[in-house]
This record gives sequence, C-alpha cells and structure tokens, in this order.
Amino acid sequence: MAEVKTAAPKTANTGNAGKPKNTSGFMINLLFVLGAVALAHIIFYVVFGNQSHFLDEHKHKAKDFMGTLYTGGWVVPILMSTLFVLIIFIIERALCIMKAKGKVPAGEFVRKVQYHLANKNIDAALAECDKQSGSVGNVMKAGLLKYREMTNNHELDKEQKVLSIQKEIEEATALELPMLEKNLVFLSTIASAATLLGLFGTVLGMIRSFAAMNTSGSPDPAALAGGISEALLNTATGIGTSFIAIIMYNFYTTIIDGITFGIDESGFTLTQSFAANYK
Repeated sequence: MAEVKTAAPKTANTGNAGKPKNTSGFMINLLFVLGAVALAHIIFYVVFGNQSHFLDEHKHKAKDFMGTLYTGGWVVPILMSTLFVLIIFIIERALCIMKAKGKVPAGEFVRKVQYHLANKNIDAALAECDKQSGSVGNVMKAGLLKYREMTNNHELDKEQKVLSIQKEIEEATALELPMLEKNLVFLSTIASAATLLGLFGTVLGMIRSFAAMNTSGSPDPAALAGGISEALLNTATGIGTSFIAIIMYNFYTTIIDGITFGIDESGFTLTQSFAANYK
C-alpha cells in the first residue's frame, strides 16, 4: 500500500480540507477521554466510596464488592478510565468499520462490476457502487467515473488512460484508508498501558503488604490482607482491560485488511477491464 500513501500529498485541496476535520476529531476524542476519566472518578469516589459499602468509618473493611473495589486504591479509577475509553472507541470503531464494509460483500460486488464492465455497461456498474455503499464501493465509483471519462478521451493513448484511472483510484483510496484506521491507536495503546497500570497497582499493593509485615510484633492482618487485595484487584482489572483491547484491535484490523484487499481488487479490475476493452 506504499503507492497509495504517496498519492495523498499530490492532492493539495484534500490536505487543506482535512485540517478542520482533524482538529474537530481531536477535540471530540479529547472530550471522550476527559469524560471517561471524570465518570470513572465519580463512580469510584461517590459510588464505591460510599460509607454503606464498609464496616468501619475509615473505609478499611469492605462490606461488599463495591467496597472491595474501593480498597484497591487510587490506581483503580485510572484503570476504570482506560476501560471506559476502550468501550467508547470499541463502539465508535464498530459503527465506522461496519459502515465501511458496505451492504454487499466485496468479492460479490467486484464480480458484479466485472460482469457489467465486460458488457460495457458503466452505468450499471455505477449503480452497483451505490448499492454497496462502503469503502470498496466509494473507491470503485471514483475509478468508474474516471473510467467513463477516459472512454470518451481521444487525446491520450491507452497507457496514459490506464495510469489516469489508477491515479484516481489511489487518491480515492488515500481518503478511505485513514478513516478506517482512525482511533485504532487508542485500542493498541490501552492494550499495553492497561497491563502496565495493573502491574503498577500490584506493586503498590505488595509494598503495602510488606510494610504491614514489617511492623514490630505480630503483623497487622487487616493491613496485610488489604495490601494483597489491592494488588490482586489492580492486576485483574489491568489484565482484563488489556485482554479486551487486544481482542478488539485484532478483530478490527482483520476486517480492515479484508476491506483493503477489496479496494486493491477493485482497482485491478478497473485497470485490467479498460486495457482489455478500450484503446
């Protein structure tokens, strides 16, 4: 896909038009992240930290599961924030990628377009693009419009016409792929960061446990149990969040690879069809 990426700078208008959208997208993502952080801390301190979930005034002895989560320490709301951010972008990517897949499978769509092009019915092929209404259909439609233009062009030779169609497909692809891969960085980052945060909370809990064992006389059982509980809670939350992030990242990248393959196949179909049917 190296050729596709190098085609983007050639379209100056595209780059300028994308700047406001990129800025707007950044601000929306920032609001999502800040909202997730705020929500996590409100739930942790207001809901989990409510006195009704504890047996003592100092909130050291948990009465139920919410109280147990609260005893996990200040790393827990940070881990909860990463989980909420993960859920937000899992939903956002699902909506975007499912729309990009279109209503017709890429392989079936390409075969229909091949049939129409073999019969030199470009309008029917364009109609199939509208039915597909996904990334493959968008790229194919851009290529078909240039394809139809080249059939009426008598100034360029066949090779130049094919290159013109290919360039149009590359530019259309350069607009589609970034939208597919957008925000996947959140999933890949959380996959690594959540595990590290969980281990960080584990270390803090173990430090607390060893500190309880280091007291003069007999160790404080409550402090020792609290430290171990804190360590295990952070470990479980971090690993669980990381596991979900890895699964969803691989799931989405697999779908994107399939869409990318369909785009490549559509480009090959157009250039080969033109070369075979037109001069």
